[in-house]
Amino acid sequence: MKNFQKYRNYLIAAGILIVGILIGNLFSGGDSETTHKDGEHEYVQDPETQLWTCSMHPQIKMEKPGNCPICGMELIPLEESSSSSESIASNEIVMTEEAIQLANIQTTVVKESNAAKEIRLLGRVKPDERRLFSQVSHIPGRIERLYVNFTGEKVYAGQKIVRIYSPELISAQKELFETIKSKDVYPQLYTASRNKLKLWKLSDKQIDAIEKSGDVQEQIDILSDHSGYVMKRNVELGDYIMEGQTLFEIANLSTVWVMFEAYESDIAWIDINDKVTFTIQALPGKTFAGKVTYVDPFVSSSTRVAKVRVEVKNPNNKLLPEMYANGLIEAEMSNVDDAIIIPKSSVLWTGKRAVVYVKVPHEKTISFVYKEIELGADMGDYYIVESGLEAGEVVATNGVFRIDASAQLVGQKSMMNPEGGVVMTGHNHGGMDMGEKEQMEGEMKSKESKDHSEMLDDTDHSRMEKRLEVSKIFKEQLEEVFGNYLNVKDALVKDDANTAKKHADELLVSMEKVDMKLLTDHEAHNHWMTISKEIKSSSSSITKTSDIEKQRGHFKHLSAHLSKGVRLFGVNKEVFEQFCPMADNNQGAYWLSLEETIKNPYMGSKMLTCGTTESTLKK
Repeated sequence: MKNFQKYRNYLIAAGILIVGILIGNLFSGGDSETTHKDGEHEYVQDPETQLWTCSMHPQIKMEKPGNCPICGMELIPLEESSSSSESIASNEIVMTEEAIQLANIQTTVVKESNAAKEIRLLGRVKPDERRLFSQVSHIPGRIERLYVNFTGEKVYAGQKIVRIYSPELISAQKELFETIKSKDVYPQLYTASRNKLKLWKLSDKQIDAIEKSGDVQEQIDILSDHSGYVMKRNVELGDYIMEGQTLFEIANLSTVWVMFEAYESDIAWIDINDKVTFTIQALPGKTFAGKVTYVDPFVSSSTRVAKVRVEVKNPNNKLLPEMYANGLIEAEMSNVDDAIIIPKSSVLWTGKRAVVYVKVPHEKTISFVYKEIELGADMGDYYIVESGLEAGEVVATNGVFRIDASAQLVGQKSMMNPEGGVVMTGHNHGGMDMGEKEQMEGEMKSKESKDHSEMLDDTDHSRMEKRLEVSKIFKEQLEEVFGNYLNVKDALVKDDANTAKKHADELLVSMEKVDMKLLTDHEAHNHWMTISKEIKSSSSSITKTSDIEKQRGHFKHLSAHLSKGVRLFGVNKEVFEQFCPMADNNQGAYWLSLEETIKNPYMGSKMLTCGTTESTLKK
């Protein structure tokens, strides 16, 4: 009996164990599991369905653990979540919140707005051309006295300006005296004699004085016909003058013109009667206002500007010709309503294409898509979008270049690669077999060759526009950047990777000092936006590696874009553009130098003098 009770207890315990196992399998799905430990975290994976991704590049999905093919970071298991149920298009650049914060990516909503713009103008005060006069002599003779002796003297209408001796005037006075004797019989002759003197611009008061004296006056005073300031004196004491000869040039400054210069990109914004407020550098603390009365229909072929005229009353004669003026127009395009506008910082500009990255409206996933747009008028800090965007869409405004770099690295459409395609990164391609790697390398070699030829086209002197006019301060700031570039170049010549990193960091510091606001010209501003991003990117890449061959690869791109900047803006120095055909695996590469003697930064001590001077960039 006791044995039976003992066996029954064993059977009950075994039954409970079996039931527990069955219940456990039921709730756990009955699948075999393995765990993978990554640092401090343990991840449970299904060896048949588990995918691996990169924490910084979630678009990467691999079937095996390894390193990210973009950044080289160790892959982590892809965790299924509600976001995975969202439909992610193949052309989307997916980014994690961590990546967004690291790249400092910011966005803004595309909106509709009136086409308004602040136009800043530089100009000078000029005399009103309708109030410029030439004071001439209406009587031939010799100057016996000058009442106006110097340029800038103020004269008034009716004021004596010179005294002359004139034989013709003496004869005319004798004729007058003869007609006076017979004016009762021949009044017409008397009237004609007086009119002859009037035609010589003698006043009635002067003629009456001659009649009253009864004597012929050998000298007569010439009176000014106009009021104003003497701009030029054309005669000296003792000069013999002809009838109609200019004695003085006089300017009436009661009204003056302020002639501003408007860049051709701003002309479409300026209309007649637009209000202009301006200040005069010589009169600090005072603000003047006027209206646009004329816009020059011609643009200067040398300066690319057109004249804009503002008329201003000048009762106290405070505004003097050639004073400098700074003007401001709050302009609106009258024929444009509800324009689609975006910040300039959201646009990647290649010179041919304008590119933006639009945020995709997912609930959980953060992603962007590449879009090419057509830009309209420049609104200062904004562009008008002619086509490609709609109001309400969200575009990236900060960190745009980093989104584009991510797109390029994963082979999607990007600013420099509008067709898309795989890009080599130099990292280990986890999850790829040797055949896939060789295929990718072949594609990249072809692409790099194409990119190189395009880069040479960009720096080809024959295709460059003539140098753009920029301020002296901007050119000095660019000259400091160029000086640090030369230091990087010299370090590479000496095969010194650490020093190259140091000077590349100094180059980045000098780039932060370059004030883009000094580029008021639309074309110059757009060029520098593109060039500066490339320079910063290449310099930053040099600072992040001690591998001198990788540094030289980044230096090639740095040189290409800085060369374009030097061509466009100048650096107050004569610069030599030099070329090594053996650099970059015989693809060739350019660099800039102040010395015509070849010192090759791509070969260093191996082939120091390899290369030729291809062109000279003037100051």
